[in-house]
Amino acid sequence: MTKPAPDRIVDIAIGYMGAKQLFAASRIGLFRALADGPRTAPELAAATGRGEQLTRILADAMNARGLLERIDGRYELAEDAREYLGGGGTTDLAPFLTFLNEISYGHWLQFDATVDSGEPGDLRMDEGRWATFMAGVMRFNALHASMLARAFDFSPYRSMLDLGGLSPEFAIGALRANPALTARFVFAPESTQGITDAVNAAGLADRTSIDPAPTESAAPGGEHDLVMVNHVVHRFTAEQNRKILANARAAAADGATLLLLDFFLDDNERQRPIDALHAGEYFVIDGTVVYPEAEVREWLHGAGWRVCDVLALPGSPRVLVADAV
Repeated sequence: MTKPAPDRIVDIAIGYMGAKQLFAASRIGLFRALADGPRTAPELAAATGRGEQLTRILADAMNARGLLERIDGRYELAEDAREYLGGGGTTDLAPFLTFLNEISYGHWLQFDATVDSGEPGDLRMDEGRWATFMAGVMRFNALHASMLARAFDFSPYRSMLDLGGLSPEFAIGALRANPALTARFVFAPESTQGITDAVNAAGLADRTSIDPAPTESAAPGGEHDLVMVNHVVHRFTAEQNRKILANARAAAADGATLLLLDFFLDDNERQRPIDALHAGEYFVIDGTVVYPEAEVREWLHGAGWRVCDVLALPGSPRVLVADAV
């Protein structure tokens, strides 16, 4: 009988090596150095100001992962690296990689203590680290928003409520996709200036309104035909989420659509990896919860929503799409 191969175990076990090499390649500007065309290892070393040996190590590692092509000793960006790491795409993930390297990675070094104690790690945050944290998280949200705009048809809707989210990028993407749509933000009060700046920069202020209110108690009311609740569920308790979803339903017209975006644990034969990994990420950072999808569906049903579809966004959370009944 043929024995199973060990490569899957080894690949998982050494995964941190690839992650750290990716972070380093981004930090020294390796991908941006290739934005204008292919280069050899010596040319990359000169462009990044690093030694040729280490530059070659990083370039080969990124080639091994498919982010760089290597032809006749010259490296060039693969399509996904050009779009998200080369500096020329709509969503540059460099700030997200900086957050992972400088904030998240250090918290994962505390994961053994978290597993043993059941307590999250020590954030040890100061003003500079908070700035890195927020820049990375918001850039990751921008990726999620762009994936949602590609996956969901916003054209049938006219009145959208964005309830309690972390980023205005989701609503901005919807507004850009549908010139007839208006958006109402009901976010925590501390988000007001950020939303105002974002919609002004996007030239969409005339189609938006902002009603500051704490997410866990906001009761916005209205007859919206589209409601978005993005990255809310994992930040609140089960009881609070039931109330949030009920308040979202009370603000929706009959037949309206809900987009509930977050990471979820599923009951499929094979768990979607990105959700399970973020269950650990959220817990070790601050103890927040990635809930089982089945539990969230129960909350939705109790609040007057019927799940009709699930969108698994590439490199992003899932979206439970529900109708107001």
